[in-house]
Amino acid sequence: MSAGPDSEERLMFGAYNLLLVLASPFILALLLAKKRCRPGLRQRLGWLPGGPAAEWGDGRTIWVHAVSMGEATAAVPLVQQLKARYPDFRIVVSTVTETGRETIQKKLNGQAEHLYFPLDFSWAVRSVLDAVRPRLIIIVETELWPNFLREAAARGIPVILANGRLATDSFAGYLRLRSFFRRVLAAFTLCAMQTDRDVERIIQLGADPARVARTGNLKYDQVAALTQAAPGRISKRDLGLADGEELFVAGSTHPVEEETVLDCYRRLLDVAPALVLVLAPRHIERADAVCAAARLRGFDVLRRTRPSPAAGPRVIVLDTRGELASLYRDATLVFVGGSLVDVGGHSPLEPAAWGKAVVFGPHIDHFAEAAEQFLLQGAGMQVRDAGEMADAMTALLKDRANLEARGKAAYQLVLENQGAVARTVALIARVLG
Repeated sequence: MSAGPDSEERLMFGAYNLLLVLASPFILALLLAKKRCRPGLRQRLGWLPGGPAAEWGDGRTIWVHAVSMGEATAAVPLVQQLKARYPDFRIVVSTVTETGRETIQKKLNGQAEHLYFPLDFSWAVRSVLDAVRPRLIIIVETELWPNFLREAAARGIPVILANGRLATDSFAGYLRLRSFFRRVLAAFTLCAMQTDRDVERIIQLGADPARVARTGNLKYDQVAALTQAAPGRISKRDLGLADGEELFVAGSTHPVEEETVLDCYRRLLDVAPALVLVLAPRHIERADAVCAAARLRGFDVLRRTRPSPAAGPRVIVLDTRGELASLYRDATLVFVGGSLVDVGGHSPLEPAAWGKAVVFGPHIDHFAEAAEQFLLQGAGMQVRDAGEMADAMTALLKDRANLEARGKAAYQLVLENQGAVARTVALIARVLG
């Protein structure tokens, strides 16, 4: 006699929870070992301020989850519009990382409260849901935590996936466990996806097509707001650049990429001796290693947090958070990292919002549709190594009209793709009724 649907589901979740228990010593050891993961660990285990029985909500709370700084930043205009539309609702935004917490507390001060998202142990999830008592849960991008979603569904709490996306690697992994994730996805009242590709993928995983919509990417709205709010935050003058010096900004870089950019910079100095390189590592705790790599190649190296007078070719390591986005405004050349190494690439939208042509590598799965648009419209250039990067950027430096035209095309793409926040809020309003 075959097992029925309910028993099959219990078996699947039972196996998942068994694996979670077996892995728990390693999970906790990893969190304790990483300094940036230690803050908020008590909350992640279900102990909110006031203890596990503390009540954070009164049934009129909207809970928005944004895992880290990138998702938290994208969620800012969404939370602001929700607060304007529902001023009587309390809005709680959860993150996993410390940088996410800093982003929320800095950009949504007075509009939302922060908490750390619980680890996906059933008891931790239940404790936090009992305390927060959300009327609605909104998950930004794609965080599929089975126990959290199952417990929310059991309580009848609507859950919306906003700005949803499924990167190729993640999708392939989920697809191997399609039967399980089809049940996980059943907890979503609505899946608001970024692109047509994301819509197709989540339906293929088992989401109900009637509950799936394409709303676009919230980050187009976020970066448009950035250009209005960020002027004056950091400039060439703040970095000590003199008149006539130009900036080459390499943003959100990873190991190996810095060496590639440094080799490219060496070649660019032949055609633009007044060019100054700013390296902004994705993780600022790597600043020492980035400085060492630049010194190894014979460059004078400065750090943003340790300014000193300098002249001539040099490398400035941006070892601060929150300044890169506005620095793109003064850049002549831009490279966006995470794209020469296989981590999926980081968003080109921030430099594009300032009207900058964007150079990126071949690993762009996390923004594949945007990258395709950039290439089709001549707003971006794709390179494979230091040689191709130097050739592309040399051509741009020698043809400033082309450089400017590509920047205008990038800005136009940002303008044309705005509106995801408004579309998402309209769908949320239907769910809230």
